[in-house]
Amino acid sequence: MLNFKDRIIVFFRDLSAPKKIFMGYLGTIFLGTVLLLLPISSRSGSIALSDAFFTSTSAACVTGLIRFDTWSTWTLFGQAVLLFLIQVGGLGFMTMTIMVMMLSGKKIGLNFRVLMQNAISAPQVGGIVRTVRFILKGTLLIEGTGALLLAFYYVPRLGLAEGAWYSVFHSISAFCNAGFDLMGQVEPGSSMITASGSWYVNLILMLLINIGGIGFFVWADLLQNRFRGQGLHLQTKIVLSMSAFLVLAGAGALYLMEMGGEVFSALGTGDRILVSLFQSVTCRTAGFNTVDLSKLSSASHMVMIGLMLIGGSPGSTAGGMKTTTAAVQLLTVTSVFRNRKEVEVFHRSIDDSVVRTAGCVATLYLFLALVSAYIISALEGLPIVTALFETASAVATVGVTLGITGSVGMITKCILIALMIFGRAGSLTVLCVLASGNRKIHSKFPAEKVQVG
Repeated sequence: MLNFKDRIIVFFRDLSAPKKIFMGYLGTIFLGTVLLLLPISSRSGSIALSDAFFTSTSAACVTGLIRFDTWSTWTLFGQAVLLFLIQVGGLGFMTMTIMVMMLSGKKIGLNFRVLMQNAISAPQVGGIVRTVRFILKGTLLIEGTGALLLAFYYVPRLGLAEGAWYSVFHSISAFCNAGFDLMGQVEPGSSMITASGSWYVNLILMLLINIGGIGFFVWADLLQNRFRGQGLHLQTKIVLSMSAFLVLAGAGALYLMEMGGEVFSALGTGDRILVSLFQSVTCRTAGFNTVDLSKLSSASHMVMIGLMLIGGSPGSTAGGMKTTTAAVQLLTVTSVFRNRKEVEVFHRSIDDSVVRTAGCVATLYLFLALVSAYIISALEGLPIVTALFETASAVATVGVTLGITGSVGMITKCILIALMIFGRAGSLTVLCVLASGNRKIHSKFPAEKVQVG
């Protein structure tokens, strides 16, 4: 007869890799909730359980949706807890677990290697520990460089200690595509609006967001090929081309949509370009904003919703359905128009299973965002575009908002929490968790054509 401890060990040992990853994210969220509930974490000394859980979920899922302003609500200890959750959420709890095992000298078995492969979308188990070392060293270098560069802006304004903390916090938050900020000291809920005219700060944050959002394996591929295009893998080419297209197309669309709008009326041409570029980049799951988003037009909101749902790239700190998913969907449409049997790009064809998976993922994200938006719109009495903006931000782990997060009811909070967890754990992980008990069926029914379109 097994005792309780042994039963727990056996239970977790028998879980599938996707279920272990999912449980790991939930465990991280619960730990963060407990820490945020401590009196030392909040300036008031107490915080509601639902708000602590919401904030912990937002940080661990690197989303950035908040009920209250971060600086005004949380003490230095509470901010450090949030930064810890952001770092774990950005790199993935399995990466952090293996890092601890490496530092403690423990042997990393095959089970952990398989878990790590699933967690970071690695193509194979072999070399996974070496990959983790590369990720950790690269992260430390990039976040450290970002913090050093931001220090030249924050230290002269806030002093050495506070300026250094702001630099580290915002560097990690930007690289992990989290969107949490401490600028509430200047004006609660202002995000990066106070730095909207600073090309220096904006460019650093945009670089950090993009580097974190393209994916760890794209870094490795670029470095291995010394940034030459000939030897790059197909995924790298798709990620880089799609990312560049989305940033430029998004910025162009936002610039045109706001030409005669309230936000651009007080800005010069240079600042308009900077605002458009920054919002296009940050909508790819980063969550910062340099203008009041509620003052943008509905057309701009729809552009941002599209950018949010696409998000970053596989194996990155970003969320969303991913650039590769959107690219495969576009390529599929193109192949149909060209009457081609195969989906092709860069002189390569894409496997049918990838095309099917991309269709499933895209449909799932759109379905969840739309259905959740309809429910929230009905519950809160909000315009459907406003509700869709919030649900797209949650499911794609972006964090930008039109200002409704702090006033929504309990049911809406629960919906947003579920969307954030789904978005960070990943659609394929969640699908595997739900379908892992289904047995495979090898029989095949007779085929029959159905007219579509």
